[in-house]
Amino acid sequence: MADLEQSSCDVSDDSQVSVQTSQDSKMEFSEDEETLIERMFNLIGERWSLIAGRIPGRTAEEIEKYWTSRYSTSD
Repeated sequence: MADLEQSSCDVSDDSQVSVQTSQDSKMEFSEDEETLIERMFNLIGERWSLIAGRIPGRTAEEIEKYWTSRYSTSD
């Protein structure tokens, strides 16, 4: 009986890892996406939804998170 409970926990742990891996891989941007984000930011600033509208499959939140993690300035 304890073995059955343990194996069900293992399955849920594996699914959580795959969800995290899926989210992490989605944050990887291609060189073309990076270039477009940089160019669009220089033109229109922090209008993330407009920038995301130019990149299929990306959300404004992903673009903003990418930008702040890549280009954040610490004072």
